[in-house]
Order: sequence, then C-alpha cells, then structure tokens
Amino acid sequence: MLTLTNLSFSYGAVQALDRISMDMSPGTVTCVMGRNGVGKTTLMKNIVGVLRSTAGSIRLGAADLTDLPPHQRVRAGIALVPQGRQIFPKLTVRENIEVGLEARPDRKRVIPPDIYELFPVLQSMSKRMGGDLSGGQQQQLAIARALVGEPKVLLLDEPTEGIQPNIIQQIGVVLRKLVAERGMTVVLVEQYLDFVREFGQKFYIMNRGQVVASGRTDALSEDLVKRHLSV
Repeated sequence: MLTLTNLSFSYGAVQALDRISMDMSPGTVTCVMGRNGVGKTTLMKNIVGVLRSTAGSIRLGAADLTDLPPHQRVRAGIALVPQGRQIFPKLTVRENIEVGLEARPDRKRVIPPDIYELFPVLQSMSKRMGGDLSGGQQQQLAIARALVGEPKVLLLDEPTEGIQPNIIQQIGVVLRKLVAERGMTVVLVEQYLDFVREFGQKFYIMNRGQVVASGRTDALSEDLVKRHLSV
C-alpha cells in the first residue's frame, strides 16, 4: 500500500499540493485526474522524491519514504514513467532498458525475459536507436525501462498522451496484467476518460492542489466529469 497523508508542497508562495491524502492499493490501477495545472505531475514528482514535500508523509507499506532521496525511494520499490517519456534518443532500445537495471535491489544486470513478453516489439527493435521509435513505441520502452527495476509501485504520468489508439490499448492490457498477476500498485495521471473507465479501478480527482472527489471508477459520474474535468 502506497499511502500519502496530508502531503503538501509549495513553489514559493504558490501552494501546489494542499494536504493531499490518498491510498493506492496493491493489485489496483489508481487514476489521478484533473484539469491541467491542478498539481498532478507535481504529485508524481513528490512521490518519487524529485520534489520534496513541505509537510505530510509518504509511506510504502511499513516504510516511511518521506525523508528519503529519490535513489533510495527507487530502491524501495517506486518507479516513475515521466510525462514525455524521456527515453535516451542516442541509445539503442536495449541500452535504454539496461539503464533501468540500476534500480534493481538484487543488482542483476540481465533484462528479464518477461519484459519482451510484455512488449514483443522492443525485442525486434533492440538495436534501433530510441529516437527512431514512434511515440507509442517510446512509451512502451519507457514503461519497460521502469519495470526492469522490479518496482512495487509503478507511477505513470499521462501514459496515453500523443499515442495511437492500438498502442493505448496494448498499454492498458499490460497494466491490467501487472496488477492481476504481480499484485503491483499502479498509479497513473490520466485525462483520457475511456482509458480510465476501462482499465482503472479507483480514481482521485484533484483541483487547485486538493482532492475534491474519489471512489471506484464505475462511480465516475457524468456530473463529476462535468464539474471537475470538462474544459
């Protein structure tokens, strides 16, 4: 269980996160939603430790991660697939994946074969430069790079952004497999409602740095969508 309790963060005088409390359960896809600029990406960066919260706590099971630097949070089991993917364009697909091996707690430097079972296209393109891949292939690569570290919690920031529909579906199937077969905690920032409803189990809606609604995705009503998500 990833647990955030009264998490707060400020950019100077701007309160970006205001007493955020969330529970993200193992074996569940939790979707964090909200309009642009409400603090979703800031929240992801606070969880992984790139930004340090000004108040509140972050716990993974019994472990308190609040004061740990990013590399120790990664070793504890947190992995982030950032917005924009941020793969290395001048490294091959294989080399990009191998970067993620640094996060493995067992220090093994061998790519697990199940990575290529989840994303077969990456095996056939293993010698191709990351920058030569399509946006959807780069997203699969970014997820694979995170997964080789054997995380307990997988954070994804806008994983469907700018990606063709068939690969969006493939990514959803992979996430479903990770929670069903590995009991992984998956947390994704997402604005694509159809994806949330098909592959998510739980949602939180943010507005102005606060949680304004939460529940099961089958209870995500059109009224909530209109009030908090529609542009």
